Amino acid sequence: MAVKVDKDVCIGCGACTGVCPTGAITLEADGKAGCAEDTCIDCLACEGTCPVGAISH
Repeated sequence: MAVKVDKDVCIGCGACTGVCPTGAITLEADGKAGCAEDTCIDCLACEGTCPVGAISH
């Protein structure tokens, strides 16, 4: 399972990218966060860091 990013809520601040231990969360071409499902380990560090609640499990 990988986390889900709500692109309508994401503000592209990048806070989540700095806490992801596997680098699964990156800012994509649209400036919003995205999650690589094959790399995500479901640690939920990104979810707790997102200031607008755009990341969920």
